[in-house]
Amino acid sequence: MSSETLLPAKLAKIVERFKRRSNPKQKYEQLLWYAKKLPEMPESGKIPDNKVNGCVSQVYITAQLDEGKVLYQGDSDAQLVKGLVAFLIEGLNELPPEEIIKVQPNFIEETGLKVSLTPSRANGFYNIFKMMQKKALELV
Repeated sequence: MSSETLLPAKLAKIVERFKRRSNPKQKYEQLLWYAKKLPEMPESGKIPDNKVNGCVSQVYITAQLDEGKVLYQGDSDAQLVKGLVAFLIEGLNELPPEEIIKVQPNFIEETGLKVSLTPSRANGFYNIFKMMQKKALELV
């Protein structure tokens, strides 16, 4: 069984989009496009409890439960990282926490972004994802 079958539909679609782009520059452009689409995060959410550890950039993630589904907000002071945040929010938003907790991080490899990103950004991508899972778990 491939890991794709375990991915929520929206996340699988985004992963596919990145897999189709073989050129690292196109992957960066895609991330910057996601960054521009990310809704503004209120300053009130930018507190130590919401800060993603292990990221060189400042990254914040908040989560709340609305009718059994997780609603995320996020921000970063670096545009590429903001794109990674937006990628994950778009892929995981409005899912039940139980579904988010089950997602395996190997989809990060499938995007091909690890090759395009610096090791610290690739590690940050993983840390953002783990923070989003942690926030979902807290809402169960």
